[in-house]
Amino acid sequence: MKIFSVILLLLSFTCSAKNLAIDPDNLFPRVKLETSMGTIIVELDRIRAPITVDNFLTYVVRGEYNNTIFHRIVPEFIVQGGGYSQNFELKKVDNTIINESGNGLKNVIGTIAMAKENRPHTANRQFFFNVADNSSLDPGRHWGYAVFGAIVEGQAVVDAMALVKTDYNGEMGWEDVPIEPIMLIKAILLPAI
Repeated sequence: MKIFSVILLLLSFTCSAKNLAIDPDNLFPRVKLETSMGTIIVELDRIRAPITVDNFLTYVVRGEYNNTIFHRIVPEFIVQGGGYSQNFELKKVDNTIINESGNGLKNVIGTIAMAKENRPHTANRQFFFNVADNSSLDPGRHWGYAVFGAIVEGQAVVDAMALVKTDYNGEMGWEDVPIEPIMLIKAILLPAI
């Protein structure tokens, strides 16, 4: 019985520590993304996208975005990353999350949104920056892509990323892969302001 109590206490502490680590009382947490092209700071909207923000912050505080690449860049559309190592190895993913695309936030230039598969509730760790007004990604008669924040510093960095040369990557079978890798060196949850 004592062992069961200790295990229960440890599980409870671990869950509480995880919840505290993602700063659950901060409605607009900020994350600093240190990239090989410069620094980007995003402000997340926990009021409109609480599940998506908590999911993203969980990857951030665990260091899961560190040393990943921006693997897909489509000029005048998006800059996507967070899912692969520099060697194009798929990073560990948690469970998929519910799609919060109907939250009123739009896929406009300077926003951050979750990538997903064609099915609506398939987002997990990959995200993208909108480098254009992408109303085709907003919900309508079909599910959209959930916007969960906006760039507050470093828009010029994202704009520069959107202009890098890309090509077909035969190893992965993908279009729009940067010829020179763009690294997400470190993602850091900033202290509340």
